[in-house]
Amino acid sequence: MNSFPANLKTRIINADDARAISIVADEIRRGNLAAFPTDTVYGVGAIASNAEAVTRLYNVKGRRMQKPIPILVKDAEQLLLVAREVNDLANRLIERFWPGALTLILPRHPDLPDVICAGGDTIAVRMPAHVLTLALIREVGSPLATTSANQSGKDSPLDVPGVLINLKGRIEVVLDGGMCPGGIDSTVVDTTGGVLRVLRETAIPARVIREALK
Repeated sequence: MNSFPANLKTRIINADDARAISIVADEIRRGNLAAFPTDTVYGVGAIASNAEAVTRLYNVKGRRMQKPIPILVKDAEQLLLVAREVNDLANRLIERFWPGALTLILPRHPDLPDVICAGGDTIAVRMPAHVLTLALIREVGSPLATTSANQSGKDSPLDVPGVLINLKGRIEVVLDGGMCPGGIDSTVVDTTGGVLRVLRETAIPARVIREALK
């Protein structure tokens, strides 16, 4: 059974519209799914604390339920809504690389639904360096469960046409902010236990991260 309504029309909202952020944020607050540009690729997101919306996010992408969905926050303060603790190592990386293309693995907050963490005890979280993304998270008023706006296994989209090829008729709205400036997925590091482990080396080289910690 589909996890999206039959004949769903995906609206495209141009970021130049003065009401764009408000319109898209309202859709997200209602439990719907929205795609939007980030500093890496276009993402598709839902409120992180909404288990039903996060489950639907898995389904519209065809993403394995065993694969956790990352979370975007607007600042380090909002991080405390999704992470149980932030150790010294994580704080040093936040000070150096946030906002930016660095995703941190941290202990999950107990209030988060199991589905976003695939039942595990950690989350993947970052603060994006994109004015539209940050404005949207701020307007929604909640961290967003966000993954690349593609069907699983397909290339991550850099623009709205790429999003529509993957998700047209599956999500409610797309915020059109033009081409994404990054085009490369974020680097992922695990800081649990106070030890740095680089799990995915992409936008930020591992050597740059290690150099920043010296």
